[in-house]
Amino acid sequence: MSQYLPRVVDDELDALLPELPAISIEGPKGVGKTGTARRRAARTFELDDPAQRELLQADHSALTDSDGTVLLDEWQRLPESWDLVRRAVDAGAAPGRFLLTGSATPTQAPTHSGAGRIVRLRMRPMSLSERGVSNPTVSLAELLTGQGPQIGGTCELTAPDYAEQIIRSGFPGIRTLSTRAARAQLNGYLERIVERDFPEQGHLVRRPATLLAWLRAYAAATATTTAYNTILDAATPGGADKPAKTTTIGYRDVLTQLWLLDPLPGWIPTGNQFTRLAQAPKHHLADPALAARLLDLDVDALRRGTSSPVRIGSSSGSGSSMFGALFESLITLDLRVYAQAAQARVSHLRTRNGDHEIDLILEAGAGRIAAFEVKLAANVDDTDVRHLRWLRNHIGEQLIEAAVITTGPYAYRRKDGIAVIPAALLGP
Repeated sequence: MSQYLPRVVDDELDALLPELPAISIEGPKGVGKTGTARRRAARTFELDDPAQRELLQADHSALTDSDGTVLLDEWQRLPESWDLVRRAVDAGAAPGRFLLTGSATPTQAPTHSGAGRIVRLRMRPMSLSERGVSNPTVSLAELLTGQGPQIGGTCELTAPDYAEQIIRSGFPGIRTLSTRAARAQLNGYLERIVERDFPEQGHLVRRPATLLAWLRAYAAATATTTAYNTILDAATPGGADKPAKTTTIGYRDVLTQLWLLDPLPGWIPTGNQFTRLAQAPKHHLADPALAARLLDLDVDALRRGTSSPVRIGSSSGSGSSMFGALFESLITLDLRVYAQAAQARVSHLRTRNGDHEIDLILEAGAGRIAAFEVKLAANVDDTDVRHLRWLRNHIGEQLIEAAVITTGPYAYRRKDGIAVIPAALLGP
């Protein structure tokens, strides 16, 4: 606990717990759900422990007899625990009574969705501001006010430092390890997915190598809208024993249940300004470090611009190199963490013919839009903001903020009003 680094979700929990009786914190293994929840719990049931699971199964009253906040850790290992909490809420449980953490959607769904009783809260790997690599000077929440706040600050991080952050990962228990130990942990994380997590989700992987090949192809498509059929083809080039499409759909479903896939949806505007927007999601893994490990990329490979041998699709940033794609994935992770705290939705924009693309669209409510481009470079010119200008011309005052996220040293506003923000200077 003495080494606990505050998370953006802490503020959300502190705001919600005094008013809500039950909150479920969801996200992939290793993001820090249990550590965050334990700081608020008076009693914890570790339901991945067979003994504690059997205790709760044998005596449901143990759930309600304790004083203070009760934490059900890995609740999906005992799906009926969800319904026990839901019934306790129906019976008048006090605010802050229950916390649940889960790293997978249970294979045996609870009898009730929990709607209106249990509030779900997503937890993702650590953003740059949570890692403490710099002191943010630009607040996303302030940008979303539409007041055009002053932009300023200086950042010492450069592109190689961001490569280091990608490889180190946002998993709290991994990012502080040595390079070799972190690589071993990430390898073990991926192996566990295949060997343990898939069977626990009721899906036996008959050919682990095929699943890993599909995961590598998905990683190679990071930050693109590449079709799943193309990902399958890239996973099995020239293979006569190509897995059935239903098999790879099963892969995708289980990886989604495990919160390992975190696709970014295409923007669907509420008005009629656009008639030709593509809606395919951009592909992202929960942490860009997982994509880098799947593709056997280290800091030196990213800095050299080494391409993945199975690179598919296209991305902004650095052409055929994966660095641009993984940097965009890192910034996408950051903005999703900050946007959740600001109660904003995140998506991306791409026209069907591909003539206009904007990396990140944030909907701040009441039709207010903020748009962000991601650039793996220190400097920004008029070419880098052309899509942002196009969007502003298209929707006018509905666009309350536009910015380019860079690897440069300075945060400032251009004469055209578009903000330039070094990645490490952006915070919640």
